Amino acid sequence: MILAVTALAPPASAADVTNEDVTFQNGGMTLHGTVVAPPGGTKLPGLVMIHGSGEHLRDDYRFEAEAFARQGIATLIYDKRTDGYSQFERSYSTLADDALAAVEALRKRPEVDPARVGVWGLSEGGWVAPLAASRSSDVAFVVTLGANGVQPPRQQAWAIENQLRRLGMDGSIVRMASSTMMRQLVGGGVFPEAHHDPVPVLKSLRQPVLGLWGAKDVLTPPGEAVRIFRASLARYTLRVFPDAQHQLRRTTDGFDKLPGYAPGYLELVGSWVNHPPTGSSADAPPAQDRASVEITPLSWYEATWLQLAVLALLLAAFASYPLLRRRGGGARPARWLAATGLLTVLGLLVVDVLIQVTMGKGLGPVVAGRPLPWPALQLLSLGTVVATIGTAVAWWRNRGLRLGVLLAGGVLFVPWALYWGLLGL
Repeated sequence: MILAVTALAPPASAADVTNEDVTFQNGGMTLHGTVVAPPGGTKLPGLVMIHGSGEHLRDDYRFEAEAFARQGIATLIYDKRTDGYSQFERSYSTLADDALAAVEALRKRPEVDPARVGVWGLSEGGWVAPLAASRSSDVAFVVTLGANGVQPPRQQAWAIENQLRRLGMDGSIVRMASSTMMRQLVGGGVFPEAHHDPVPVLKSLRQPVLGLWGAKDVLTPPGEAVRIFRASLARYTLRVFPDAQHQLRRTTDGFDKLPGYAPGYLELVGSWVNHPPTGSSADAPPAQDRASVEITPLSWYEATWLQLAVLALLLAAFASYPLLRRRGGGARPARWLAATGLLTVLGLLVVDVLIQVTMGKGLGPVVAGRPLPWPALQLLSLGTVVATIGTAVAWWRNRGLRLGVLLAGGVLFVPWALYWGLLGL
């Protein structure tokens, strides 16, 4: 669920740096990378670059690696593991051990000063890099970009709301996507690393940390991150770039990516790695239009197994009526209830998937703060409620089992639709 980060397309390798392919091991996994370094260097500081979320190859970070190499830093970029890493499965502990294996490989190189090798982490790597440093004194320093001070689902909920509001959405669909759906993913155990708390890790670090953020970041709450890093770290340099987004690319609003990185970013990393300051300093936290919100545990009636059971009962109740239909048809309200109820339940499932896969972009045009499928589902929900009342009258007259099962589905539908925002504004 954590948002993927897309890097710049890699340019052709520059002639003023060297590239040497390397392999290193973490457990039974062989990882492949490249050391990008200035030619003929000795006693160089080293930097291991740790990926953002999603699938990444080493070339996704080659542009920055070459910029760092031109400033005298031996930089190791590597292909991110795919084994054990997916949308619903990942381990920050394993990723941190991958990074430590890369650190060890870089420290052994003859041109590198083993006492001056650190880690660089972007986005998700901003959780992984401090974790790796907390486990080994071999890590001399930490650099983070767009790092979070909050837990992953809290960050994701904040980012989803930003994306939906940018598309013009408001109201119940935003609350459903950024709160109800997120809490269900966490409660159901399908949001990876949902309970990773970065604060204890940050508090354990004794290495110097360079933390960098774009003031217009819409994926990480940057103001909160700066404050948390400042309060948690022992030794830090925290900098905010005013017209930069999550990856420190230039931007107008945090969503678009203009050519090039924020002025001064690449140079700052180079000078800081070569000469880490002895003291601490921090820019003022950037403004956020709203704070992130803690993802609270599910109440008993929200339990994921119960929600799945209700979903199954609704589908069974609405689908069984036409399947078991007798000759001569049935009560008209009952036929409407079966149709509208089934369409609403299936429609919500489709909307949920589209939000997860496309961040709301696949929901079509937005009118009055709602993508068109949402008011359609809300109208179907109202129709289901009306049809439930009509079916109740028909059942009272006939007291048939078939109508009773359908009516039970209609009654159960009401609290379910309220919970998922289908009967809300």
